[in-house]
Amino acid sequence: MKGVTGPLDSDAEVIIRDLEDDDLDWVAQRERDIFGLAAWSLSLIREDFLYGFSRWRGIEVEGLLSGYAVYGYEGDAFHLMNLAVVPEARRQGLARRLLEDFLAEARRLGAPDAWLEVATNNRGALALYREYGFEDVRVRPRYYQPEGLDALVMRLRLRP
Repeated sequence: MKGVTGPLDSDAEVIIRDLEDDDLDWVAQRERDIFGLAAWSLSLIREDFLYGFSRWRGIEVEGLLSGYAVYGYEGDAFHLMNLAVVPEARRQGLARRLLEDFLAEARRLGAPDAWLEVATNNRGALALYREYGFEDVRVRPRYYQPEGLDALVMRLRLRP
């Protein structure tokens, strides 16, 4: 399935939906394209999709998958495990919509906090998360392998 190419029309149909088994090859290819050596493998994606406690969401523009997010409980923490938008569809609000979907689910489930990790050099994602009120908690050195990039752990308190 091809993704978005070029700016979104103001009347473009954008929907967020649960991903299906048929979407996993597309997700694995986007993982490789976007994250390179740090990408989740197809086998890991399939295993988590089938047996994990995660929700896999895709965002479509005019019927074409253009990004995805993976989130759910890890222990007692509601956690955004992955959020990615294909390069040709970035800077059009799709990551924001996926983040809002994640936060709506966290609130619906009554999670006290929302958690995520983000590469310390991902300035666009850091700005988006901070705009929503996420606070820096700590740095996880060399979290992203094999590149050895540091991750910033961030939290948004949803309940006082």
